[in-house]
Amino acid sequence: MTDQHPENHLATRITERGPIRTIGVIGMGYVGIPAAVLFADIPGITHVYGFQRDSKTSGYKIAMLNRGESPLKGEEPGLEPLLRKVVDAGTFSCTPDFSKIADCDAVCLAIQTPFLDPADLLPDFTPLIDGLRHVGRNLRPGMLVVLESTITPGTTAGMAREILEEESGLVAGRDFALAHAPERVMVGRLLRNIREHDRIVGGIDPVSTARAVELYTPVLTTGRVIPMTATAAEVTKTAENTFRDLQIAAANQLALYCEAMGVNFYDVRAGIDSLKGEGITRAILWPGAGVGGHCLTKDTYHLERGVQLAAEAGMSAEAALDYPEGRPSLYTLARDINDFMPAHMLHLTEAALAEAGKALSGATIALLGWAFINDSDDARNSPSEPYFKAATAAGAAVRVHDPWVDPATSPDLPSPDQPDGGLTMDLEQALAGADAVVIFTGHAAYRGLVPEDVKRLSGCEQPVIVDGRNVVEPEEWVTAGFVYKGVGRGEWN
Repeated sequence: MTDQHPENHLATRITERGPIRTIGVIGMGYVGIPAAVLFADIPGITHVYGFQRDSKTSGYKIAMLNRGESPLKGEEPGLEPLLRKVVDAGTFSCTPDFSKIADCDAVCLAIQTPFLDPADLLPDFTPLIDGLRHVGRNLRPGMLVVLESTITPGTTAGMAREILEEESGLVAGRDFALAHAPERVMVGRLLRNIREHDRIVGGIDPVSTARAVELYTPVLTTGRVIPMTATAAEVTKTAENTFRDLQIAAANQLALYCEAMGVNFYDVRAGIDSLKGEGITRAILWPGAGVGGHCLTKDTYHLERGVQLAAEAGMSAEAALDYPEGRPSLYTLARDINDFMPAHMLHLTEAALAEAGKALSGATIALLGWAFINDSDDARNSPSEPYFKAATAAGAAVRVHDPWVDPATSPDLPSPDQPDGGLTMDLEQALAGADAVVIFTGHAAYRGLVPEDVKRLSGCEQPVIVDGRNVVEPEEWVTAGFVYKGVGRGEWN
């Protein structure tokens, strides 16, 4: 076998190992848990291990998952029943014992890759590196390693390959298969997204790609596999989220323009969206209080860093980036616009309070929604947080309500009985004595708010409502005696 071409050598190794029967998934979060239970439900799969560190902050997941209970709260249709099914069937278990990686035919890494400071374009790969080292120490010939984490283009064939080879003494593309198959899920529809979305699969070589295709194909229902190179897959994932962020920024900027001109963004949007026909494409999204979550807030920077690394690698002049000199990146500018929206919400709050004859300093604010997305407990990079900090710094007392986010899991926020406010799951407690009600998340619970009830609970003669998600009808609230402000709602400001 030593005389074989590396790809032939790898193909032989994979043939010797046989079909994928045992799978490991590292990282039991919003990506890893649904992936693991779907793998565990595939006919012919012997066992799926969910690997989770037994840490103070997340070790509790191990026992919950092994009881068939999902640690992910919020509306996730079908997830917990499927989890219970595979636990009862004995095809899934969660463990902190990473040595069991050696028993796996394929291992997927679903680990967060945030930026501590986007300005320096240096991601915090510490958790991912730890996961790769665990895999490398237990890597065996013929295994498949897949990175599902969103990463800087070039990472799979670069850093990940180097760590795995260093730890294992094996060679990627000869002794083991290596690929990138980025997750494409949205909180609230995790199982559906994995099954129905097309799956991007990119190996460092054709044999690695084919083995990764073998892993993911049985999970898909309506989705199909789209094979490509590992780096192309990395660019695909970072670019699709960058484009969505750009589209949201375009809607947010138009909403700010509409406010400045005193017109209703939603009328304008309906007009733009009405133009249909061959060759006409409209992708105008919705404005709002800001963009949150783990993906959109960072993936632009992974894409930008990929270009930077390519330049540093000494690409040829023909392949170098050709871009208007001195101009900022369109994508990072879009990030700046979306990051500005919580500050705009505070400006709207201050303006509305002024109309009610009150100052921001000393005001009591009921901030509705700590999760970044509707009917979920996912509060990662929530735009509510910068608003909370800015409003508190300005002298306001901010009570935060969220029907899904448990205060016990949010130690960064004080309890609601403190002078500066805090997080509560009791809506009446949050609204009591509020001078302003500020909606940051479009939870279903907020769409049914009754203006008269909110006014009674607030105890204010002229309270303020600031709608960052277009979930209330302005006229109803103005009629009930509220001062109304909303993102893009120029005619009411």
